[in-house]
Amino acid sequence: MTADSVLPWLAGAWGLAIGSFLNVCIFRLPARVSVVVPPSRCPSCGHKLSWFENIPVVSYLVLRARCRACGAPISWQYPLIEIVTGVMFMAAVWWFGLGWLLVSRLVFLSAMIVLFAIDLRHHILPNVITLPGIIVGLAFSLLTEPGWMASAIGIVAGGGALWLIAEAYYRIRQEEGLGMGDVKMLAMIGAFLGWKLMLLTLVVSSFLGALFGVALIVSRRGGMKYALPYGTFLAVGAAFASFVGDAIVDWYARFYV
Repeated sequence: MTADSVLPWLAGAWGLAIGSFLNVCIFRLPARVSVVVPPSRCPSCGHKLSWFENIPVVSYLVLRARCRACGAPISWQYPLIEIVTGVMFMAAVWWFGLGWLLVSRLVFLSAMIVLFAIDLRHHILPNVITLPGIIVGLAFSLLTEPGWMASAIGIVAGGGALWLIAEAYYRIRQEEGLGMGDVKMLAMIGAFLGWKLMLLTLVVSSFLGALFGVALIVSRRGGMKYALPYGTFLAVGAAFASFVGDAIVDWYARFYV
């Protein structure tokens, strides 16, 4: 077995551990609680988790999805986020190889997972992720793709595009259609991916949001005024664009050459 074949599996194991920390962020950031202290504990009885109760996925299965102290059920979100993060890390190592681009993508994808889950449940996109994310994405662009120019344009165009859409919607309908969290999140996406992949993210997320909205209306689970968690769709679109966006942009550009 070669080092190249082992590396994705090591990345996957590391991703499971990172996913455990992302769960902490997902549950604590909306409540504005520190993600460092107190240590992980049962939300029902306050039981402080031992190290063997904190092993990603394994502990969930061994404990049969229940707290060892009080027997309260453990949310399925914990192992799901850990597995998704592990798979993302494996895929990123295999797709991007070692280098600054891999580091940038791992940081970015981790942030997208947290924003996806928080917006889906709470309909908020914490500034503590999006605003520093803009700076971090621009900093990475000095070392790797997309380059500082594309990153800077992505920040301005990403934030500006959604802000204009939100402002136009408000002036026409006299009600908010998009929150400023979405604006800052798309600026962050532009910082990490550049303006071209930011635009692709915007297209993909809008398409997914429209499909979801139509499905809600058809199933009679929501109407035209149902508040969609658009940040969730942005996260999916951004993850998609970060892996295959360059190939799609190159394919599209051939029609104009």
